[in-house]
Amino acid sequence: MNDYVASLIQTTCITMIGVVSIFPLTGMTGLFSFGQAAYMAVGAYVAGIAAVKFGIPFVGCLVLGVLASGLMALIVGIPTLKLRRDYFSLMSLCLGEAITSVLNKFSTVTGGAAGLSNIPKSVNLPGVIFSAALVVAMVAFYKNSRFGRMSLAIKTDELAAKSFGIDVFAHKIKVYIFTSMLAGFSGVLYAFYLTYIDPNLFGWTRSSEWVIFLFFGGVNSLTGSVISTVFLTLMPEVLRFATAGRIVMYTVMILLVINFMPQGLLGEKELSIKGIRAFFTRKTAKEGKA
Repeated sequence: MNDYVASLIQTTCITMIGVVSIFPLTGMTGLFSFGQAAYMAVGAYVAGIAAVKFGIPFVGCLVLGVLASGLMALIVGIPTLKLRRDYFSLMSLCLGEAITSVLNKFSTVTGGAAGLSNIPKSVNLPGVIFSAALVVAMVAFYKNSRFGRMSLAIKTDELAAKSFGIDVFAHKIKVYIFTSMLAGFSGVLYAFYLTYIDPNLFGWTRSSEWVIFLFFGGVNSLTGSVISTVFLTLMPEVLRFATAGRIVMYTVMILLVINFMPQGLLGEKELSIKGIRAFFTRKTAKEGKA
């Protein structure tokens, strides 16, 4: 495998972690966040600074980056998760821009617009693939757990969820911290993969891109999120022959799917071992009758 293909796979896996990280928040709890890349930035910068300035080993940087993202989510979530969902979305957009401005402002620590360099390359292809698979498995477990069903109840009707004894605010805080820590995890991997980071890598466009990926695959389908991430990350590379026109083709394709398939590619469908087994059982039964 050449370096280009390996780089493409690693980028796709890190993006997948970011997209999957917003699935419990947006797809299951109904909270639209346009600032998840801010937590990716927190994870990346805290881990990067710990490595460059203090010489802390990768595992220590990873723990620090993920914990910092969780702490940031707790501080931001306490006052904002009591707001209406549309106000929360606006706040998340502002958060993304605020984090970018802070990173530019404190240049003595973060490197400012010039970025933070000399981060040791401590991430390899098997490690990134394993990390992506682990995060997808964690979110799949979350979706099928009692905690996930509580999220769906809140998404459907908050008042009804409260009447069944669910502490809606506390639940939202937990989900927000969980998803932000996953985004922070993707940031740590990104920093130690690129060995260089700057604030422009974590702007609102990245958060918006993740939301588009989620809706393209199916906002209620984790499988759809994974498939759409792979498809939409690789598609610009496949369309590279079209030079400048590839961006137009890429955008039109996304608009067509979102307009004519409002539920996304998979809607609420999930790929599971049980489903695959049932599919082949039905197919065998049909062939037997024929």
